[in-house]
Amino acid sequence: MNKFLNLYKNKKVLITGHTGFKGSWLSNWLLDVGANVIGVSLPQINTDHIFNKSKISKYIKSYYQDINNADMIKGIITSEKPDFIFHLAAQALVGDSYDNPKNTWNTNLIGTLNVIDSLRYLKNKCNVVLITSDKCYYNREWLWGYKETDTLGGDDPYSASKAATELLIHSHIKSFYNNSKFIRISSARAGNVIGGGDWSQNRIIPDCFKSWINKKPVKIRNFNSTRPWQFVLEPLYGYLKLGYYLNKSKIKYHGESFNFGPDSNSEHTVLEVLNEIKKQFPQACWKSINKKTIKESTLLKLNCDKSLNLLNWKCALTFQETIKYTVYWYNNFLISPNKIDKITISQIKDYTKKINENEL
Repeated sequence: MNKFLNLYKNKKVLITGHTGFKGSWLSNWLLDVGANVIGVSLPQINTDHIFNKSKISKYIKSYYQDINNADMIKGIITSEKPDFIFHLAAQALVGDSYDNPKNTWNTNLIGTLNVIDSLRYLKNKCNVVLITSDKCYYNREWLWGYKETDTLGGDDPYSASKAATELLIHSHIKSFYNNSKFIRISSARAGNVIGGGDWSQNRIIPDCFKSWINKKPVKIRNFNSTRPWQFVLEPLYGYLKLGYYLNKSKIKYHGESFNFGPDSNSEHTVLEVLNEIKKQFPQACWKSINKKTIKESTLLKLNCDKSLNLLNWKCALTFQETIKYTVYWYNNFLISPNKIDKITISQIKDYTKKINENEL
């Protein structure tokens, strides 16, 4: 096993948002390497979601609690005394942030405050990775990637809440954990991820497969929207490496932020994504619609040189491989939904082989 993954064997790892898309994949991965996973999240009610289909709930000690319940979060963290915390719980959709801005601010900002403030009462060593978003950067529609030192900000409630969360993290580290003997914290910023098991609203891949399962063409608002697509395990690989280096050394990592995103070769339009999917899923079809929608950025990408230089991290998959992994999961979901737990683990093991080759 890779040495940074081996670190997590038999360690107590607390994941907030463990029933979400990224949280479910991270839980599967950590369980596979022998970690003792504790989850804090709202229940996952979608029976087709990867959390339920991968059948991992019986292996996780789950607290089905709202991240906004400060006393409950403090009680869980101080009683469990985790070795690592990965904080992924969030309201993650730009569209929903317009529909319910108060919930977005409470979950993303105050939820993170509840986690990071609870650490003040821990008396054991704990390495903490707080996940925000690439949308924490004030987007000027630059053609080049944003660095960790670039200006934070956001025009929509979601982006603004993530920028504010980064300011909160910085403030709390400087105020309470700058010279802590026990607590080491970094924030992680990642962008669009795709992969099997995501059924969220208003996301291109879930929208596609929900339409195609019902034998309908998916409705596309803008074929020319460009995004730096990456497979879901790519940023999780970064989070796990960051946890490893936090544990190894406080210098260079504690109090720092790290970007995790694909290189410029993975910037493709929605139409290019659809055409690539169709090569492996011939029944894919689509049509254009003219619909007034919320304002979203046309281009936002990250400069990940810091993660490459300090963590030896970079994406392991090509754009074609990213699409192939994603389509393979959904295709197997259609063919053998009761075996999707094995498909999920097989993809994790295959991806682990690829990152081992990269690191060699």
